[in-house]
Amino acid sequence: MTFNVAKMQVFGNSNVGVYIFANDKIALVPPDMEQKDKQLIEDVLGVDVYEVTIMGTRLIGVLVAGNNNGLLVPSTITEGELQTLKEALGNSMNIGVVPSSNNAIGNLVAANSHGALVYPGLDNSTTKLISDVLGVEVAKRAISGISTVGAVIAVTDIGGLSHPDTGDDELEFLKDLFKVPFKTGTINFGVSFIKTGLVVNNRGAIVGANTSGPEIARIQMVFSGL
Repeated sequence: MTFNVAKMQVFGNSNVGVYIFANDKIALVPPDMEQKDKQLIEDVLGVDVYEVTIMGTRLIGVLVAGNNNGLLVPSTITEGELQTLKEALGNSMNIGVVPSSNNAIGNLVAANSHGALVYPGLDNSTTKLISDVLGVEVAKRAISGISTVGAVIAVTDIGGLSHPDTGDDELEFLKDLFKVPFKTGTINFGVSFIKTGLVVNNRGAIVGANTSGPEIARIQMVFSGL
């Protein structure tokens, strides 16, 4: 299967992962995104695109996390926004409202269909909720000394990419948790926080416009299973 990678900016910004969430079923994007960009997301990732806000903001990728089984949203989401999500997803995915004082759920959780890694400071009841919604084993641990693990890891059911300072023992841990091979890398010409500039699923990837050729080649290798 062809794994396509496309460059994009969102509102003139190369941090595409800050604004977009995607899995193998849907992509969530902010309102007012250009139609050509929404079409590109549909074509590259092979998913339906839905316009939403979370907490009245455009920062969907920062505020939402999940896998193909479920979606995690902050407790500060409005009733109207939650209803919009429920209508968009139907019965295809669970939705879990995470009772954390940190609203940036996208920075706290990295997940695929086999496992989830979460911010080490989350309490056990929140960790259990995440496990129940996503249907996977959950581990708590910092990576490369960074506790906001959702910002430094991108993972699908094919492969994973982590912060360039991730050690060999940490890569082995990630491989065991997510059940896919892991490598280190960067995005947007040397940015270490992978998820800020990358939206990826099993079919393709959207990367920030500043991403270099070697970075794209590594993304294609990691997430196409080559």
